[in-house]
Amino acid sequence: MALNLRKLTAGVALGAALIVGAGAVTHAQDAKQTIVTVVKLSGIAWFNRMEEGVEQYAEETGHDATQVGPASADAALQVQMIEDLIAKKVDAITVVPNSPEALEPVLGKALNAGIKVVGHEASSLQNITYDVEAFDNAAYGRHLMEALAQAMGGEGEYAVFVGHLTAKTHNEWVDAAIEYQKEKYPDMTLVTDKLESNEQQQTAYQKTKELLRTYPNLKGIQGSAGEDVVGAALAVEEAGLDGKVKIVGTSLVSVAGPYLETGAIEMISFWDPAKAGIAMNKVASMAIAGEEVTDGMDLGVEGYNAIKLDGKVLYGQAWVDVTTDNMSEYDF
Repeated sequence: MALNLRKLTAGVALGAALIVGAGAVTHAQDAKQTIVTVVKLSGIAWFNRMEEGVEQYAEETGHDATQVGPASADAALQVQMIEDLIAKKVDAITVVPNSPEALEPVLGKALNAGIKVVGHEASSLQNITYDVEAFDNAAYGRHLMEALAQAMGGEGEYAVFVGHLTAKTHNEWVDAAIEYQKEKYPDMTLVTDKLESNEQQQTAYQKTKELLRTYPNLKGIQGSAGEDVVGAALAVEEAGLDGKVKIVGTSLVSVAGPYLETGAIEMISFWDPAKAGIAMNKVASMAIAGEEVTDGMDLGVEGYNAIKLDGKVLYGQAWVDVTTDNMSEYDF
């Protein structure tokens, strides 16, 4: 994210887009429920935006819905937070794991304590009641690679970033993207293994500087964490290579907008974290109330109006692409 991060103003751009639509799922509101969302990292724009959705959900339903997260993207710190929530006997925990594998034991403990568990960006989790995904992750990865390939003219060297090598969704995106590139664009070459940004713009910036020194013919970068494309764009601009090194990936307009305007970033894609926050809390609330989630169900949140259910995993259709042509439509 941007180097001087600020918390986005609560309520920005939520408005009617996040209001439950007619015909959406409803559930019993008699008993106040305590639902806590545990995110990867506090204080960055992506999860500030998610917190807006959690707060909106609490306001609309009257439930005690809140969000917490560690000061650094550390799975061990998430484990400590979840242990504390188990001790407090909350009704449900929704979680965006830094490492799904590292959280499995403590989430199993939560389930054994009668707490409902809803994951996000973690379709591999086993110790869950449900997992909510914004979309099919492999399809999203292929989509990002297609955009990068088009920008690169279908040839040349490129590199990929993930927030963490343990981040399930980031690796699903990148693995699918690389496989797609090999099949569809054989004249493109991945120059090195996945680069890890640790969800930090500064890390992505430094590693991109190293990339540009090591691979002077680099033509493309695909980012996964919201900070990746911005750190990469800053390094590319400093090297005087904006427009020559194409950058696409996941971010928000509030973070990547200035680099979209200069052309240093070709395209960003994202799903609205606020809407994901509402969707997770809705599913958690249904689970608490003993209500069944079914294939094709409308959760009443844009992008989650006809969910696909695969076992415990719910898939929406929630990604959007943003370039200079439509960035003015998004003020988060």
